[in-house]
Amino acid sequence: MHTLYLSTISLIERLHRQFLEVVKAELEALHIDDINNVQALMLANIGKDQLTVGELTHRGYYLGSNVSYNVKKLVENDYLAQEPSPHDKRSIRIRLSDKGLELCDKINEMFGRQAEKLRVAGTEDEDLKELMNTLRELELFWTDQLNQAGLIPYEFK
Repeated sequence: MHTLYLSTISLIERLHRQFLEVVKAELEALHIDDINNVQALMLANIGKDQLTVGELTHRGYYLGSNVSYNVKKLVENDYLAQEPSPHDKRSIRIRLSDKGLELCDKINEMFGRQAEKLRVAGTEDEDLKELMNTLRELELFWTDQLNQAGLIPYEFK
């Protein structure tokens, strides 16, 4: 069990890095060079939402990346629009600009193409549902471990 557990963790890390490479290749194919793969995924995760940088950070998707730096670059390259929060002037709300929405649509098209290729290769919806259930169980297990240690991150409370 110990070896299998460690192998699973290693596989999750490798899959994440490999997926980032897939996103990078898609950006290169689209001749988009003013955004990186992590920033592109940030756009996809923001989607049609309007949120604060803190809310984006608390979603917890960006381990190993500087969310504030990436948001700044996305604003500079016109993928994000920002405006002061109407209720708290210290807080900035962000949303996708027209350019960001356009790229987000392209990223979602990529996800659709990949899902179809996965289906054609023989992966069924039930296979993905089973995988998601197992990954959620692992997430709950890790969250419980953090909670027991008194280290539960804000985004999981």
